[in-house]
Amino acid sequence: MSHGILDIAIAAALVIGGLFTLVGSIGLLKLEAPMARLHAPTKASTLGVGSILLASVLYAYASGAPSYHELLIIAFLFMTAPVSAYFIGKVHIHLGQNRKPLPKPARDRLWATEAKREEDTPSVPEMKADA
Repeated sequence: MSHGILDIAIAAALVIGGLFTLVGSIGLLKLEAPMARLHAPTKASTLGVGSILLASVLYAYASGAPSYHELLIIAFLFMTAPVSAYFIGKVHIHLGQNRKPLPKPARDRLWATEAKREEDTPSVPEMKADA
């Protein structure tokens, strides 16, 4: 691959990464509801940082000293951001800071965030052995 095409790919990855990070930062500042604010850094900023790290990998490859540390960072970032967003959202629900109440779960099924007491869990009839 010639350096001209690789330079264009590096520049495109940096611009795309910068735009995603900018959109994520603006979304974090502008969105009012905490649950809506959660999506901006976990979605857009994750893609932005991933794209910037991809540009770093391409630059290292073009320089003749390929580094794969960035690929590991991208992998860990894409694995941990959704998990942390899930737990932040779950804490938000448990603290009861919802503007609207959550819908009731269907009969015989509970949401994991709603099961707080033993009487909230569905009872399972015990099987009796025929004697």
